[in-house]
Amino acid sequence: MPEHAKALRPEDLTRQFVERSNAGDAAGVAALYEEGAVMAYPPGEFTVGREAIRALWEEVLAGGPRFEPEQPLPTLVSGDIALTSTPPRDGAGARAQVVRRQPDGSWLRLLDQPEFTPPAR
Repeated sequence: MPEHAKALRPEDLTRQFVERSNAGDAAGVAALYEEGAVMAYPPGEFTVGREAIRALWEEVLAGGPRFEPEQPLPTLVSGDIALTSTPPRDGAGARAQVVRRQPDGSWLRLLDQPEFTPPAR
């Protein structure tokens, strides 16, 4: 697996996700997650673990989707845990991730909710 740049700030993960996804690099996307990370995707399901996340992104990226950078909302940090979020351009409601500082000072995603939709009223 090629060496990827580490996220030195929680906000770096969103930019790296877009770059690696647009390069078709499923292993690079998976490297943004902790080994036991949980992703709430596909909608209504959970993908658990870095290897499962890699397999999911291999399938998704095979279709050649293009991702546009989204302006992050302010990051909330408490010690070694942070909450990152973006208001998506595609109108999906919101995106949010819980990330954790690693022993080397870099950050990885622990929980990923890529699509929140407003509850039906």
